[in-house]
Amino acid sequence: MAESRITPRAEDFASWYQDVVIQGDMAEPAEIVKGCMVIKANGYAVWEILQRELDERFKALGHQNYYFPLLIPQSFLRKEAEHVEGFSPELAVVTVAGGKELEEPYVIRPTSETIIGHFFARWIQSWRDLPLLLNQWANVMRWELRTRMFLRTTEFLWQEGHTAHATHEEALEEVLRMLDVYADVAENVMAMPVIKGQKTQSEKFAGAVRTYSIEAMMQNGFALQSGTSHDLGQNFGRAFDVQFQNREGQLEYVWQTSWGVSTRLIGGLIMSHSDDKGLVLPPKLAPVKSVLVPIYRKDEEKSAVLEAAHRIAKETGSKVDDREGQTPGAKFFHWERRGVPVVLELGPRDLASGNIVVKRRDTGTKQPVPQSGVAATVNTTLEAMQRDLYNTAKERLRANTVLANSIGEVEDILKDATAERGGGKFVMAHLKDAAACDARLKEFKATVRNIPLTDEFDGAGKCIVTGETVDRRVVIAKAY
Repeated sequence: MAESRITPRAEDFASWYQDVVIQGDMAEPAEIVKGCMVIKANGYAVWEILQRELDERFKALGHQNYYFPLLIPQSFLRKEAEHVEGFSPELAVVTVAGGKELEEPYVIRPTSETIIGHFFARWIQSWRDLPLLLNQWANVMRWELRTRMFLRTTEFLWQEGHTAHATHEEALEEVLRMLDVYADVAENVMAMPVIKGQKTQSEKFAGAVRTYSIEAMMQNGFALQSGTSHDLGQNFGRAFDVQFQNREGQLEYVWQTSWGVSTRLIGGLIMSHSDDKGLVLPPKLAPVKSVLVPIYRKDEEKSAVLEAAHRIAKETGSKVDDREGQTPGAKFFHWERRGVPVVLELGPRDLASGNIVVKRRDTGTKQPVPQSGVAATVNTTLEAMQRDLYNTAKERLRANTVLANSIGEVEDILKDATAERGGGKFVMAHLKDAAACDARLKEFKATVRNIPLTDEFDGAGKCIVTGETVDRRVVIAKAY
């Protein structure tokens, strides 16, 4: 792949993001299929690590992996009116198969609440069958008008959890438990701080009673919804007649949840940590954590340097870049673009001194260390980088979160912010959860990202639109 210039963030953040994705060998547009992308080796390896981190947590909480059909009868979506209304503009519909027009069209999976509801009705008869806890790793199709790799594509990869419970209390516990799982992975694996909160009624998932989200701030101050967890109440249970006999022998509808994250997380990862040199990956998500580049000019130096390089690489778990026909500078550039956290440099002078040079991707700092202790140094460097990336992102969130006490203030703060030029903020303001209030924000292309579960500000106050008292400030921002 030919390397080319990466647009600086300050010049055009949107172009910078696209350049980092492509130059980091994460993905490229699939121009032959509208709005789709090819996830390349480096990007898919990151997704595999995220899958593993999430899957282990799901299974530890008792969830099992299932797989359901990609094609969903169109009539299924019509059974839950709010759900179909919410998804109608995004649906891709199959009307012809096997050379014949279908009696009933199929919808290509936009999400699976409906088809899973159908099977829940077959599998659940008694309270003894509950809770039913399942997860699906799958692809999804939503016909997006404006796409951007990882952030919003026509087809994307995700997991969707679906559970059924005997009581609303148990279902709500599950909703919040899974929100905590997402926040844990975002913060402790991705080094991306998030705000946990409830979406407004206008912004909730179609068909849900309540939706909760984790919201992250990107380097340009825009928000990214990074995971959602939905309290579905009995809406889908009623639509698909999912009833069970309770302990008293009475029939009632199950209480359901659904929750999901997608390859959009990779977009959030890139926009949280990367720089004008290219991709920066937190060590816990890096497919290759360290690379050793051997440096030699003469053939008589080569054998000794390579022998030491492979010995040290074995001790440190590093990859040796011993490709022929590539200069050391080209190799350093290659791994820098791909976000490898640590690069080791070893040449004849290092052999003579018994040292090796350790370079951090995020700070660019170089440190000569004794070869005898380099394994410990690499480990401590990776731990420090993971911690520092989180702290840097956390400080960015703190520094770019501001208070506003009128709708005019909110508009003034956000009106000039664009995805290309940046200037975004998280504005904390008192706002009523009402459609009219959400609509007022959309006049300047902002939304309530969520109503934080934990109030870190000044408690109750007057809504900046209606003047009514609300119990806490909400997060208002422009978002992807």
